[in-house]
Amino acid sequence: MNRAKRAEPTALQSPARQAADKDRRRLQMADIARLAGVSVSTVSRALSGSELVNAETRVRVVELARSLNYTINQGAQNLRLQKNRTVAVVVPYDSASRQHISDPFFLAIVGSLADALTDRGYEMLLSRVDADKLDAASAPYDAGRVAGVIIIGQWRHHDLLNEMAARHVPLVVWGAEMPQQLYCTVGGDNRDGGYQATRHLIKGGRRRVLFLGDPQLPEVRQRHQGYLDALKEAGIQPERQWLLDVPFEEATARRRLDETYRDGVVFDSVVACSDLLALQAVRAVRATGRCVPSDVSVTGYDDAPLAAWSDPPLTTVHQPVGEAGKLIVEALMAQIDGQPPRSRTMPVKLVVRKSTVT
Repeated sequence: MNRAKRAEPTALQSPARQAADKDRRRLQMADIARLAGVSVSTVSRALSGSELVNAETRVRVVELARSLNYTINQGAQNLRLQKNRTVAVVVPYDSASRQHISDPFFLAIVGSLADALTDRGYEMLLSRVDADKLDAASAPYDAGRVAGVIIIGQWRHHDLLNEMAARHVPLVVWGAEMPQQLYCTVGGDNRDGGYQATRHLIKGGRRRVLFLGDPQLPEVRQRHQGYLDALKEAGIQPERQWLLDVPFEEATARRRLDETYRDGVVFDSVVACSDLLALQAVRAVRATGRCVPSDVSVTGYDDAPLAAWSDPPLTTVHQPVGEAGKLIVEALMAQIDGQPPRSRTMPVKLVVRKSTVT
């Protein structure tokens, strides 16, 4: 039986074929250089993610390369440069609640990181680890499979992250900057976010403000502190039952909210630590025959795309996730190049929509 002849593997191609491929790629690179207005050597450096080329030029060159269907033989380049060009992006999960990676915030920040890594010529290895075993996040680095590690969220194990940093694992965490921190964090100003949301509710006439989130998590703890700052500023004494310490998990939040109503806790507003938790608060309020925002105002956190399209559109704290991906990758590349960790806290802003009284 006659069978179609398979293409020869690159390593077994004839010298003439290899030379032709090399010439074709050289011509493509020359086209990119001409269109970008730079030298061929600059194109080569930009496509390899070299820091010798400024970020704006790197992005322009990568976009032109994509438009010309130019691809780098990454495996061959890694062998030539002896440089690993893969980064591990780790999304921890709570073994009890198992918050889904389909959470809009996770999708947004993973997408932002993927774009930033691609622009630098890096690949992304996406994985999940149990939040109680965060040290497992360094396994791909220890095995030589990745050049560095990005973790989305600190959870409750600040000590494990410090241990990884002490071993000089190139590491950046999306999260809150904390005292005695050895590792690098990039995150929003959580305390100010909690303060802005709570102050907005108080300005709208609300005095009994429920907080929905788990203060054992560093980011949420800072948001709760901002909440307390705003209450204190307004002369409001918080009540113990106003704190619903729930994980980032919708079913648990809804159950606790329903229990709170059944227990007779009176509140006129909710500061939720994610947009999904805020939507559960809206549904729980409506289940009692009350209305949002006339009876109860609700604010969320993150400003996920669904916030603008919910019913009613959700007032929420916007986190600059698009910018965060770039800053996280920049911080990781700096460590890979031997620079010390440098944390960044980005400003956040309240986006006012119709789920609150203004």
